[in-house]
Amino acid sequence: MDALRAAFPVLERTAYLNAGTAGPLPAAAVRAASEVLETALRDGRSGAYFAAGADARDRLRAAYAGVLGADAADVALVSSTSDGIARVVAGLDLRDGDEVLTSLGEHPGLLGPLGAAAAQRGIVVREVPLARIAEEAGPRTRLVACSHVHWATGELAPAGLAELDVPVLLDGAQGAGAVPVRVRELGCAFYAAAGQKWLCGPVGTGMLWVAPAWRERVAARGPTFVNLAEPGRGLASAPHPDARRHDAPALSPEACAAALAAHDVLAGAGWDAVHERAASLAETLAAMLADAGHEVLPRGRTTLVTWRAGDAPAARARLARAGVVVRDIPGRPWLRASVGAWNDESDLERLVAEL
Repeated sequence: MDALRAAFPVLERTAYLNAGTAGPLPAAAVRAASEVLETALRDGRSGAYFAAGADARDRLRAAYAGVLGADAADVALVSSTSDGIARVVAGLDLRDGDEVLTSLGEHPGLLGPLGAAAAQRGIVVREVPLARIAEEAGPRTRLVACSHVHWATGELAPAGLAELDVPVLLDGAQGAGAVPVRVRELGCAFYAAAGQKWLCGPVGTGMLWVAPAWRERVAARGPTFVNLAEPGRGLASAPHPDARRHDAPALSPEACAAALAAHDVLAGAGWDAVHERAASLAETLAAMLADAGHEVLPRGRTTLVTWRAGDAPAARARLARAGVVVRDIPGRPWLRASVGAWNDESDLERLVAEL
């Protein structure tokens, strides 16, 4: 993986262990975005610029579909995991008294849309431990919405979710690019994920998978030009019949080009190898921390490692000054390291030594 590591200049000086917030940016992504912008600077932003953007969107959609093990027609390009989640929650016919089941300690990007639906439509949101969420679904449950990989601990959603008769919306912010994802095998109806985290693309990119059976059951809220099948028909124009109806309206050509280039850097190393190396390095770090006397939280075989740290914000800031980038979990005495295939043992050793 030396060639993969060399693709990320930040690693020349920094032990970067924060892809769970935003992945390291590969040089190829910067070059791709710069080429689009330099062409626009020279030639203006007219037909050719937007045609190139449409082509980049098509190729990015196909790339993201590959990451998810899905068909491109079922993948929308959104601006973030939270954007995709919000589109699903807003588009479903959830009514007063309907129960939505989620897990304890979920990310605000999931809780925000659920809280808004509770305030605006009267749904009831019930929080339970992630490990028990499948068995907690009951007759009033209309939607299960939870992490695929828990953002704070690295726990995996239980396999029993695939057996439920109610739709499941998975927050894949810490899943896509980090661990193998096959949306059909997960048994979910919706999967939202980020482009800037484990896929190392620019902020403002992401994906939403909608199972074909649910395509007509999620309303397109506020479709704009890119969402319309025939925008020239004015008020008579209907949304695209596929997941494009849920695309974010303003993903720039340069952002799409950068996201695609970042994806290709990782794909070039081989997804199986990327997933295995990241998970193995994370296991190694968890063992190193435990051996050094730190309390590591229970986790799955994922890329996140969380441990107790007392004054976590102060510890995070001190580590950053030493060139080690991790994050703290707000409201908890926890630090979290996000371990990618681009990392190596020297990054882990540097973190443990600085603690």
